[in-house]
Amino acid sequence: MKKRVLDVGNCVPDHAAIRNMLVSRFAAEVLQTDGPDDTLALLRVESVDLVLINRKLDQDYSDGIEILRQIKSDPQLASLPVMLVTNYQDHQEAAVREGAAYGFGKLALHEAETHGRLAEFLGEPVA
Repeated sequence: MKKRVLDVGNCVPDHAAIRNMLVSRFAAEVLQTDGPDDTLALLRVESVDLVLINRKLDQDYSDGIEILRQIKSDPQLASLPVMLVTNYQDHQEAAVREGAAYGFGKLALHEAETHGRLAEFLGEPVA
């Protein structure tokens, strides 16, 4: 069964790059939302294996960690694995303190370390 990933808050080019990597490397299905309202609504009705949240949401440049906090404080959603998409280590560490798995930056999208982190939730890469 295909793994499902929700990509939150990325602009069109970044979403396309993330989606293409997840489809080609993990044969994953990738869904997309823009902000807290559509993200939480989708997560309450759809099953996903991993949530990727951009550090700064494209729609209004608000902080993606706020969505992480909302997910982790909701008993129905708290067990979902979440990663922050950012190149900044201090923001990754802040996300981990909020309950996320250590994520990756867009500059590291095609690195083996990133694929290893994703494999924990999506299974071994297919390519």
